[in-house]
Amino acid sequence: MNKTVKIILILLAVFALAFVLKYFMDANAKDVEEFKVQAPFYTTISSQAVATGKLNPEEEIELKPQISGIVDKIIVEEGDVVKKGELIAKIRVVPNEQSLANAKSRIATAKLSFENTNTQYQRDKKLFEKGVISIQNFETSELSFSQAKETLRQAQNDYQIIKRGSISGGNAANTNIIAQISGTILEIPVREGDQVIQSNNFNAGTTIATIADMSHMIFEGKVDEAEVGKISEGKDITVVLGAINDKEFPAKLTFVAPKGKEENGAVQFTIKANVKIDAIENIRAGYSANAEIDLEGKDSVLAIKEALLQYKRGSDKPFVEIQNEDGKFKRKNIKIGISDGINVEVLDGVDKDDKIKVWNKASEDNEEEEEKGRKGKK
Repeated sequence: MNKTVKIILILLAVFALAFVLKYFMDANAKDVEEFKVQAPFYTTISSQAVATGKLNPEEEIELKPQISGIVDKIIVEEGDVVKKGELIAKIRVVPNEQSLANAKSRIATAKLSFENTNTQYQRDKKLFEKGVISIQNFETSELSFSQAKETLRQAQNDYQIIKRGSISGGNAANTNIIAQISGTILEIPVREGDQVIQSNNFNAGTTIATIADMSHMIFEGKVDEAEVGKISEGKDITVVLGAINDKEFPAKLTFVAPKGKEENGAVQFTIKANVKIDAIENIRAGYSANAEIDLEGKDSVLAIKEALLQYKRGSDKPFVEIQNEDGKFKRKNIKIGISDGINVEVLDGVDKDDKIKVWNKASEDNEEEEEKGRKGKK
């Protein structure tokens, strides 16, 4: 009986040993996780800032009437190209009854004064010719007559301006709206029959039309405070218009605001740039645009893909994992320079012959699944 138990225990021990050996052999037989690696390379890196804004005409003016009235006729339409001095619209004067009555009253008063001084002047003139009065008295009478005559003429002119919009009634200086520059009609915010107000010291007046020279365009945008210190006036930039198939236009910075404005928690600075526009381009005012500004650049620098970088928690110091001769990876701190968002310059910590670990695991199963996915989409 004891012998039988011993045999059974020995067999169990053998089976247990075999199971353990089998377990370790299977564990050691599993494939070692493999990672892709990339080597540093030499390239050109330039960092850019992108400013969002609009494309606007450099010269844009608003035409306003010099007298209040009604829009009698509009000669042009939006989009028309006009020359300086060309007629844009006509204003019909609608006189104010009170102003007209006051003007008539001033004429009557001035006329009475003129007739009185005229009678006195004619009397003094005859007396002076006979030597009855002195020349001083005659000159005083003559001066009063001239002043009364001028006052009457001014009152009559005021009446004509209030009634017809001009002194003679046929002068178009006040009733006609003339283009002050050559350009394109951008907007006509009024219609025939609308009432308009003249431009004066107390009122901006009603805008009849807006004209702009579309051959000279400027970009107006904003840049962040972290980038404004790296740009200056006179710098060449590129303006991209999404409305014209991402068309690019060369431009030159002409203005960088000395003071920023806080917007959504960030300080923004206004910039302006002259944009070179081809005559054949169909450019419209108000196009949204992006300005690409090169901040700094370096040629032939040692760089790696920015996706290879890892950062220590708490310190945000960059490091990479470099493959040793035995295939294992070792963490190594590095010092980086400028970046363009894809590649980053390496100043210290990496040699050109190093093999840097790529984060994504290079397993055959994943590659097969990706291949099946691509075939399925096809």
